[in-house]
Amino acid sequence: MRPPCLPPRQLPRRVVLAAGLALACAPVLAQDGPRVLLAGRMGDKALLMINGQPQMLAVGQAAQGVKLLRWQDDQALVESAGRSSLLRVGGSPAQHTPGVTEPASTREIVITAGPGGHFVTGGSINGQAVQFMVDTGATRVALSQGDAQRLKLDLRNAQRAMTQTANGPVPVQQLTLSRVRVGDVEINNVEAVVLPAAMPHVLLGNSFLTRFQMRRENDVMRLQPR
Repeated sequence: MRPPCLPPRQLPRRVVLAAGLALACAPVLAQDGPRVLLAGRMGDKALLMINGQPQMLAVGQAAQGVKLLRWQDDQALVESAGRSSLLRVGGSPAQHTPGVTEPASTREIVITAGPGGHFVTGGSINGQAVQFMVDTGATRVALSQGDAQRLKLDLRNAQRAMTQTANGPVPVQQLTLSRVRVGDVEINNVEAVVLPAAMPHVLLGNSFLTRFQMRRENDVMRLQPR
């Protein structure tokens, strides 16, 4: 039987017994919460790697202390240890320690370099999912006419201008995007241009990037709000 935690005046004076009681009465230290990674999506279900073990969860279901709350664009909102995190495929894992809350100032965008050394990541414009590629040489966020139509952007009042590209001058339409989100961070009123040519990604230009302090460590780029 586990010995009771006695007040100091009732403790026997024998050192060995006192040491034994001290160990028995010591508080149990909080362990790190589950490490969660979003590996993929199948319909409305998320394939999560929880402490290295695959788990398929539908919205509202839980396993190993992790609950899938909802989908937000292409990101899964999960909860564990009383805290929630947005996870994206290929993004950083979440790990919550019970009773510990991270300050909002620690939020940052972490992007890992892909093939060719390009930094590509999922995100959203005005709440609709897009694939971004970081382009520090682009003055503004740049997207194709096809993406603008898919996102239902209103170009009726867009200002027409010319921009210089590697292939020469190109006509563009300038507008302001209401919301641009990457990871857990959303920025309002971001200047953008729409180009007539098809593009494999939306270029994440300096109208978004200059809102952050940028650090690159080998193949990892970190963007922390200023």
